[in-house]
Amino acid sequence: MADDTGASGLQPDGVLVAIPAWNEEGSIVDVIAKVRERRPDVDILVVSDGSTDRTAELAEAAGATVVALPFNVGVGGAMRTAFLYARRHAYAALVQVDADGQHDPVDLDQLIDGLQNADIVVGTRFHPNSTYFVGGPRRWAMVMLSKALSRMNRGTISDPTSGFRSAGRRAIALFAVDYPADYLGDTVGSLAIATRRGLVIHEAPVTMYFRQAGRPSKNALWSALYLGRATLAIIATSLKKGATPRGDAA
Repeated sequence: MADDTGASGLQPDGVLVAIPAWNEEGSIVDVIAKVRERRPDVDILVVSDGSTDRTAELAEAAGATVVALPFNVGVGGAMRTAFLYARRHAYAALVQVDADGQHDPVDLDQLIDGLQNADIVVGTRFHPNSTYFVGGPRRWAMVMLSKALSRMNRGTISDPTSGFRSAGRRAIALFAVDYPADYLGDTVGSLAIATRRGLVIHEAPVTMYFRQAGRPSKNALWSALYLGRATLAIIATSLKKGATPRGDAA
């Protein structure tokens, strides 16, 4: 398999679907089955993030490779584990899929194929054919954050908090050693890191549903406050001189 030099030369059999999961026994089997049905060629890794239910057991029985963390470290920490696994096993691409059933595996194709021209492809919920809605303070904060990251990226990132995304070889190599573990670091923070390191980020329209089971780790007010703080931090970063220029995908 090729080395970590760029996003081109993607091999279909070198794709890892990584599913971070915290107490998702009610949905994990169905998510694995739908991914397998859509893309039988991919490998599936479930990172059980300190789950106290049967998530790890059911995921393994469903045919996924399982890494069971001894305690909960959050999505960022779980995905750092997934990127380390992907780098160690020399995967060409990694696709992050939520364990709660919100992400539609039908969109896996375009997230994977998009890596031919980018290092990261973010699935956006905000497009003309989408019925997904976010309102109130959280939406306002997301709009400001989108503008700040788009400016850094020199290209549109309309849905910076989307966890449905793919990463090519350069992104895998970067995130295996530099991936934020704080709340929403796996989405917002990782994109800020990627832009500063010159990785090419594109986006693709995707469908997202409400979660099948379980509960979110934070409420809407907490998310809005965090997004506002993250926006200010990213704006400050984008104004710094001497930032690493954006590079080519290949």
